[in-house]
Amino acid sequence: MWDIIIPIITLIVGLIGGFFIGAFYLRKQMEKMQNDPEALQKMAKQMGYNLNSKQMQRAQQMMKSQQGGNGAGRMQPPMRKNQGRKR
Repeated sequence: MWDIIIPIITLIVGLIGGFFIGAFYLRKQMEKMQNDPEALQKMAKQMGYNLNSKQMQRAQQMMKSQQGGNGAGRMQPPMRKNQGRKR
């Protein structure tokens, strides 16, 4: 019985630990990118985008505003033409 339970528990703990370590690493990488425009430019080129200086500044501002984590300062999607009206 323990031959089955121990590996399953180990797998679950490993997955949870790996998720948190990965999230921490990704957050640190994003912090580095917002301070280093060259890294942001490199990531954009890897994704197939070629950003000009204005687009780079906008991307850095978006990353800084999302850094807060509470949603304040995040860009909202534009409203559609008839959104909010009752018919």
